[in-house]
Amino acid sequence: MTDRMTNYLKKHSEALIKDVGYATACEVTGKSKATLGRYYSDASEHGTRFMPIDTAVQLEAVASYPHVTSAMAELNGISLSHDKPTQGPRSVGGVNSHVVELSQRFALLMAEYHQAIQDAKISNNEAKRLLHETVELQKVLVEIKLHLEAET
Repeated sequence: MTDRMTNYLKKHSEALIKDVGYATACEVTGKSKATLGRYYSDASEHGTRFMPIDTAVQLEAVASYPHVTSAMAELNGISLSHDKPTQGPRSVGGVNSHVVELSQRFALLMAEYHQAIQDAKISNNEAKRLLHETVELQKVLVEIKLHLEAET
């Protein structure tokens, strides 16, 4: 596995744990906060440690998005359809409202990117903000896909 793939999986593991929250993640998995933190740590002693599949499944069952599953699929060129019901305003409206949200999210991503490259180097915090906007954009695309699949 390349360093790039390792980092990608670890970042998505971190996103999953933070999506669920540490207290809930510990409760759902029966693992300590320290153990969960090791799954995404970039420290050399944890470089080959990854979240076990059963732990990812348990966490994704209560998460708002399947971060790790999605990352593994993307790394293997696989497209997924996320059909877990969403909460809140995202489930309201049709394709038109989703397209509007998509364009707004894309504009936010481009604004973050423009700000990040002004000094010709993307910092760790800037990369995290870009990743967050990319994930949000991806969620809207999944909603559009689900809406269109429901109509066909």
